[in-house]
Amino acid sequence: MPLDSRSFRKALGCFASGVTVITTLSPETKAPIGVTVSAFSSLSLDPPLVMFCLGNATSSMGAFKAFGHFAVNILSETQRDLSIRFASRAEDKWAGMAWDKWDSGAPILSNCLTNLECSLVQTIDGGDHQIFIGRVDRMKHQEGGSPLIYFRGSYLELSPPPTLTDLV
Repeated sequence: MPLDSRSFRKALGCFASGVTVITTLSPETKAPIGVTVSAFSSLSLDPPLVMFCLGNATSSMGAFKAFGHFAVNILSETQRDLSIRFASRAEDKWAGMAWDKWDSGAPILSNCLTNLECSLVQTIDGGDHQIFIGRVDRMKHQEGGSPLIYFRGSYLELSPPPTLTDLV
């Protein structure tokens, strides 16, 4: 198969990923900013580091670099609407949304599987993307629940784990 960008993207879509909304604040106006990101990963346990990637054409790139802090909101399977909202180019993605803030002020979304508040450590050029590395300063996670999964261009529903009676 030839290696063109469309084929490459389709091939990488075979890797199922969790879905996050990465948030920050505008350094000038302190308005909340958020984007849906599936290119997210843990990087180090000691120190606690995570990374995510943003396309160079992302309109909020400057804010993510300048504010110096961001939050990673790992979505649950019940938060598909948030994924779609923050993936859109809508003018005001935050209209009618309640959100919390911790120490840095980066928006923390409610009812996520996990929220991580991070300090930006470094950005690295990654071709047509920028790689953001952050140190996790604070976190919260819930017990139970299932993640929102993205696979081959659509959301994937997980089957519930088998119970003991299913195995007998």
